[in-house]
Amino acid sequence: MRVALYVRVSTTRQAQDQTIAQQLERLQQHLQAQNWTLEEANIFRDDGYSGASLKRPGLDRLRDRLKTAAFDVLLITAPDRLARNYVHQVLLLEELQQNGCRVEFLERPMSQDPHDQLLLQIRGAVAEYERNLICERRRRGRLAKLQAGTLLPWTRAPYGYRLDPERPRDPAGVRLDAAEAAVVAEIYAWYLQPGHSLYSVARRLQALGHPSPSGQAVWGLATVRGILLNPTYTGQVYAGRTRSRPPRIRRSATHPMGRSHDSLVPVPEEDWIPVAAVPAVITVEQYAQAKAKLAQNRSFATRNNKAHTYLLRALVSCGHCLSACQGRGLPHEKRYYLCSGKVRALQRRGKEYCHSRYLPAEQLDELVWRDLVELMQQPAILAQALARAHGGDWLPQELQARRETLRKGQQQIEQQLDRLTAAYLGNVIPLPEYQRRRAELECRQTALAQQARQLQEHVQQQTHVAQLTGSLSEFCQRTQTGLANATFAQRRQLVELLIDRVVVTGD
Repeated sequence: MRVALYVRVSTTRQAQDQTIAQQLERLQQHLQAQNWTLEEANIFRDDGYSGASLKRPGLDRLRDRLKTAAFDVLLITAPDRLARNYVHQVLLLEELQQNGCRVEFLERPMSQDPHDQLLLQIRGAVAEYERNLICERRRRGRLAKLQAGTLLPWTRAPYGYRLDPERPRDPAGVRLDAAEAAVVAEIYAWYLQPGHSLYSVARRLQALGHPSPSGQAVWGLATVRGILLNPTYTGQVYAGRTRSRPPRIRRSATHPMGRSHDSLVPVPEEDWIPVAAVPAVITVEQYAQAKAKLAQNRSFATRNNKAHTYLLRALVSCGHCLSACQGRGLPHEKRYYLCSGKVRALQRRGKEYCHSRYLPAEQLDELVWRDLVELMQQPAILAQALARAHGGDWLPQELQARRETLRKGQQQIEQQLDRLTAAYLGNVIPLPEYQRRRAELECRQTALAQQARQLQEHVQQQTHVAQLTGSLSEFCQRTQTGLANATFAQRRQLVELLIDRVVVTGD
């Protein structure tokens, strides 16, 4: 018997308290009682990962090994260790069973009996309720501590401050770092001088040799802006200044796909939560003046310069250094897309100078627009993309073959049920054996019926896609005249809808 173990704890503190070791000890005792052997590679563990998410490295490795049929039994202490969301539990249990792996829980062994399945569903729902209850209690408790002024809203102190190493979340332990606080005061003073900008302040910091908060020699403009917008330097710590929301766009097509990071959205000042008082570095008037100047200078930013029209504004990326390209107007009314790796060293953030070409804006805009128009005039390509967007381009004969296979499988199960009933009526098998076999056959019958319903939905979807595909030729003919006579605003709108990024390399 090939056996695997899965253990999980939600927080790092639980991992340090050896609860993983306790789970492993209980599972290994059960292995010894059953005289089962265990390979070290079949132990999957997740230290400090929440059961509310399926993104767990140990669980991912378990599911990958499951596809190779590496084990027959998976031992877990309790269902909530597998997942705290009932839907996730059902998904994982079905995946395990479909790959021929039986799941055993130590606290309550489960079988195919309807009562056990009902109990498993109830426990999954209770685990999900407990998770939501714990999250809500933690949120309310943290909010109460913030309002009472006994908990800092950050774990890392802002630039210019230090925390008490013994009590890092205690507001009473916040103290000033004299050297960094002097730099913060100078940043405000420099920025408030007439004619100074974020770039000039960052360049001056770099020229004086002040390391950035992260220890780098180059100061980023976002770092300087964050210091100028932080009200903590006025002597008051606030919580709830921002809220997170899911990202709405891809940052760049030249960067690899990965874990998306939520974006921070500012919250109105009247909704901030005052936490505690700390040593001040600047006055409230200086903070208000810097904030007003930032808001005013934002309107003069390069991204808001609409003196020239660029069809591919904010869509062009350099294929050499993977940086974004910005529009640049030169004398004699010549417009180019210029890689940001060619501009000043401060904006490159320590990257090497990029030797890419200046990209003529008119030629590149015309090339991309001509390619886009050509794409819109090819119904076959549009039909293929439409089919892919609707879940796959399946051939009708493949659908018919799958439907026929499912029909034969359902017919075979019905015949087996009839023969089993006849055997029981003829006193060939006893009632308990009849009930057990009938439950297994009915379970398989239900699974086949569900597959048939899903296939029928795909058939209907394929029919809908085919109907849409038939009208694509007419659509292309109707849009041909409109594309030829489109205004710049219409072209720009179409480009934003259909083009994610234009990557330019070499010629």
